[in-house]
Amino acid sequence: MIIFPNAKINIGLNVINRRPDGYHDLETVFYPIKINDALEIIKADKLSFESTGLEIPGRVEDNLCIKGYHLLKKDFDLPPVKIHLHKHIPIGAGLGGGSADAAFFIRLVDQTFNLGLTDDRMIAYARQLGSDCAFFIKNEPVFAFDRGDEFEPIKLNLSNYKIVLVMPPVHVSTSEAYSGVKPALVKHSLMELIYRPVVEWKNYIKNDFEDSVFKNHPEIRGIKAALYEAGAIYASMSGSGASVFGIFDKTPDMEVLRKENEVFVDLRF
Repeated sequence: MIIFPNAKINIGLNVINRRPDGYHDLETVFYPIKINDALEIIKADKLSFESTGLEIPGRVEDNLCIKGYHLLKKDFDLPPVKIHLHKHIPIGAGLGGGSADAAFFIRLVDQTFNLGLTDDRMIAYARQLGSDCAFFIKNEPVFAFDRGDEFEPIKLNLSNYKIVLVMPPVHVSTSEAYSGVKPALVKHSLMELIYRPVVEWKNYIKNDFEDSVFKNHPEIRGIKAALYEAGAIYASMSGSGASVFGIFDKTPDMEVLRKENEVFVDLRF
């Protein structure tokens, strides 16, 4: 059986304070977009993982799909499976691709072996694998808070707009992004600001990671500026970067940006 994990973008991101456990309280809006990996599992004689497409860094045993299998195996008599992941969602892009793979893996195992898991139970499993993994179980726009793993559903529909995402040949690590951020309380929560007209977002909604990431990687700043020059009504880096998205009234000409970057156009759900 095969399934197609999708990416997400962060619309705004406020880092509010550092927690005693070393994590940060933050608030952001997760919005699903149509850039997809492909994930397949089949019964096998032993557990294995292979990937094609983009190269996935790190050890196989640290892959979230493998971790997801072992997590479910504790509670269910699962047979060994062969996992094949075709990686298309850019890595180190702030798009949640690894988290999506983990969440969709849980859904795929549930469907394949008829585990009868509810959304709430799948969310509980996904939450153990990463802060934003749980979002991809329901895969609907949410206001995310605390560590980014508590969600409040929101009514946000961007289907009348064109979403363009640009991925430069740059990797921004989460630790690098956080090292340049100064946590601060906000006067107005994103939960309120997200309901302002999209044409006003650029005046109110920001990503706290941009200042430090743009300083270290001016080419990412240049992409955001280029999206506005191309007619975006809102543009922002997603998460901790390095990808930048723009929201447009109509499909723009992105040929200039295509010369050095990967460009994805019209990613609406």
